[in-house]
Amino acid sequence: MIHPTAIVSPLASLGRNVRIGPFCIVGANVELGDDCVLHSHVVLEGHSKFGRGNEFCPFAAIGGKTQDLKYVGDPTYLEVGDHNVFRENCTVHRGTHESLPTRIGSHNLLLCYSHVAHDCQLGDHIILSNSVGLAGHITVEDYAIVSGVAAVHQFCRIGKHSIIGGCSKVVQDVPPFMIVDGNPATTRGLNIIGLQRRGFAEDDIKALKSAYKKLFLKKDGNLATSISSLKATHAADTPQVAYLLQFIEGSERGVTR
Repeated sequence: MIHPTAIVSPLASLGRNVRIGPFCIVGANVELGDDCVLHSHVVLEGHSKFGRGNEFCPFAAIGGKTQDLKYVGDPTYLEVGDHNVFRENCTVHRGTHESLPTRIGSHNLLLCYSHVAHDCQLGDHIILSNSVGLAGHITVEDYAIVSGVAAVHQFCRIGKHSIIGGCSKVVQDVPPFMIVDGNPATTRGLNIIGLQRRGFAEDDIKALKSAYKKLFLKKDGNLATSISSLKATHAADTPQVAYLLQFIEGSERGVTR
């Protein structure tokens, strides 16, 4: 179903039961999976591949050219999974280099005016609230929530099951399972409500809460010492705590403290 006012390139690839509303533009090299819906005034361009069941609301502009000044004009890519929702005026840009596409997984919700810049790597079940800005080369892990008008510096990582408060300025990695808020952002506590809603066992939540206290509330503030201390206990045997320590040790920008 293609509205007569829509412009669809003959070089685009459309799956079954795709619906394209008024005044949409689907460019060459765009691939749309089955059951995708473009409501109206949507622009999809570039070498952009979308899975099935994605929904695009009015004035979403997805697959645009990177804003990175290092871009030299080569074909670059965007890869999107299944059942994502791109709300009004959402923007997503392709990668800067041919070797690294911008990637968005499945079951994500990108609200109005949110922006995903070049080379970002997003997992699954993520929520970007209104006017969230992700700079280039950011990794967002599964089930992370970024609240409205928050801005994240390039090359940061946002850990899984974390939540970032509204209007936050994030310049370092956000630890998984944590609440981060402020300008500049600081780690405020464990995301207990979020973990409970997602079915985490109480014992695992208790182990993460104990790890949070040792990592972020100790008066000496020596993170390396706290990590070594945790590794010497049974708390590190909990998969979630082990992942938290692995995430912190793998940080290149440092973690939000």
